[in-house]
Formats: sequence, structure tokens, C-alpha cells
Amino acid sequence: MGERLTDEQGRVLLALARAVLRRRLKGGELPPKPDAPAFLREAAVFVTLKIAGNLRGCIGNLEPVGPLWVAVRNNTINAAFHDQRFPPLSEAELERVHLDISVLSFPEALEYEKPADLPTKLRPGIDGVILGDGRRSATFLPQVWQQIPTPEQFLDQLCLKAGLPQRAWQEKLLDVQIYRVQCLSEETI
Repeated sequence: MGERLTDEQGRVLLALARAVLRRRLKGGELPPKPDAPAFLREAAVFVTLKIAGNLRGCIGNLEPVGPLWVAVRNNTINAAFHDQRFPPLSEAELERVHLDISVLSFPEALEYEKPADLPTKLRPGIDGVILGDGRRSATFLPQVWQQIPTPEQFLDQLCLKAGLPQRAWQEKLLDVQIYRVQCLSEETI
């Protein structure tokens, strides 16, 4: 994850994301490219859109794909207009949508010996989890623990998201990685 961003840097990224949405829906200019070193470092980022506390779009990368500010810009556009679970964001929704930006640490393999050990290794509210079995994989950000608080339910839902049977994590050893995030939210910064 690198150095944590300051609240002011978080506000700059959130303002960038908001400006990207406004420009896409209403036209106008984008703010200048942030050129402080913190914004130029490579980082994996997810952007989440919510309306009235409900998910409205979430897209990101588990690995860095370029400078932090570019990842925020691109994932904001993708979350708003290309998340296949939702129709594209409309101009009417623009003022009601809240933005969260999650800056991820590098994923680390989670070692466990038998399926029953897996829930005990997870830290609710702290760990983002990537679960995989061959070509199937999925992730939940640490914020998902707020809706799915028990490790067993969390793993059940993550298996379903990956296209696996709900209890696949109980039947065999899956590839599991964990990561942490710094969450920047319009609601708290």
C-alpha cells in the first residue's frame, strides 16, 4: 500500500473522482493532473459508488496498473458506467452518489492447513480476501465485513461471487490471499 495518504490527499482524489463523473455526465473541464509524488506512485485501487448506503457500482484492480491518480480516474469511470451489475450512472443520480476509494496493499498468500482453519485465520473488518480455485476467483474488500460479519458467511458469499459452490471453501483448500486497504470516503473525509 505504500505510505498512507493524508486526509488532504484523500480529499484531492475524491474531488478528482467527483469531477470525472461530473465531466462525463455534464461536460466541463477536469481538474489538473495531480503531480505530487503520492499521486504518481503505482497503486491498486477500487472505486465504490453508493446511493443511500446501497452499492451502485464497484470496479478496481488487485494489482497496480499505473499511477494512483490514473487508477482512480479509470476505475471511477468503470464503476459508474461499466459495472455490469448496474445500468450506467445517470445525471439524476450524480448528486446522490457517494464515492469511496480503496487503496490496496499488495496481496499476501494466506497459509492454512485444512478448510476448517480458514475462518479462524481471517480478521473481520481488516482483511480484504481474494479466493480462487483454478480460473475462478473473486474478492471482497474489507468494507464488505460490515454487511457479512461472520467469516463463514463471508466465505460462503465469496465462493458464490467466484462462481463456485457456496461451501467450496469447506470442501478443499482454495487459493486465498489477503490485503488491507486505506479507505477514502466522501462520507468521512
